[in-house]
Amino acid sequence: MGNLLAKMNEAVEFIQGKIKREPTVGLILGSGLGVLAEEIENPVKIDYADIPHFPVSTVEGHEGKLVIGELEGKQVIAMQGRFHYYEGYSMQDVTFPVRVMKGLGVDMMVVTNACGGMNANFVPGDLMLITDHLNMTGTNPLIGANEAELGPRFPDMSSAYTPELVALAKDVAAKIDVKVQQGVYAGISGPTYMTPAELIMLRNNGGDAVGMSTVPEVIVASHMQMKVLGISCVTDMAIGEELEPLTHEQVMETANRTRPKFIKLVKEFLATV
Repeated sequence: MGNLLAKMNEAVEFIQGKIKREPTVGLILGSGLGVLAEEIENPVKIDYADIPHFPVSTVEGHEGKLVIGELEGKQVIAMQGRFHYYEGYSMQDVTFPVRVMKGLGVDMMVVTNACGGMNANFVPGDLMLITDHLNMTGTNPLIGANEAELGPRFPDMSSAYTPELVALAKDVAAKIDVKVQQGVYAGISGPTYMTPAELIMLRNNGGDAVGMSTVPEVIVASHMQMKVLGISCVTDMAIGEELEPLTHEQVMETANRTRPKFIKLVKEFLATV
């Protein structure tokens, strides 16, 4: 994606022409979790296909719209559905919306996903606050020419998931009686689910959950000095020694069942932060 800054500015200008207030919080809503965007007040909805240089979602459970408005007193911009490397997009395409959010004024991002739980203490339906990640995709969205206006050539990733936001989300969860786990998210390219040996390897390397998203977006958010809270919905157990066949429909079913407490947690977090 050559001349990234120019393309970002073109998309930002297009969106600014359709909204009255600048968003400060970005929400990336993963598989089955996009319904939270329906709770945004005074919404402006924009199809991805209408935004200059935006990719288009091709995965079931990803609506493919930006929803901009107010949620719990905060001006938010929500992605109903995201893009994935396995869809054939470049990493720069996958993360382009994060760049656009920053250009619109967003300084904090809440990124969510559906994932497999590799930690034996987890159960399907758990919510996990992401404390760190393993980039196992085999690539990085910052490979290539660096445009200094967007961020440094060598960004620091030591606090990619903002510790203060993780601590706040944990406190909020306790207050509203929503159980949360904490752990390391292993990001893979997909689209295949992992083999038993691969899952054992990831767990032995420190992973608590595994999924096909989030890591690229968080890398770019860090590149642009954004604060990040990551929340994973554990939709299935991915224990290598006990692995059973899995379908996307099963993932969606659990994500849909977990939605009420996910929505409760995110809304209360936004009201508090």
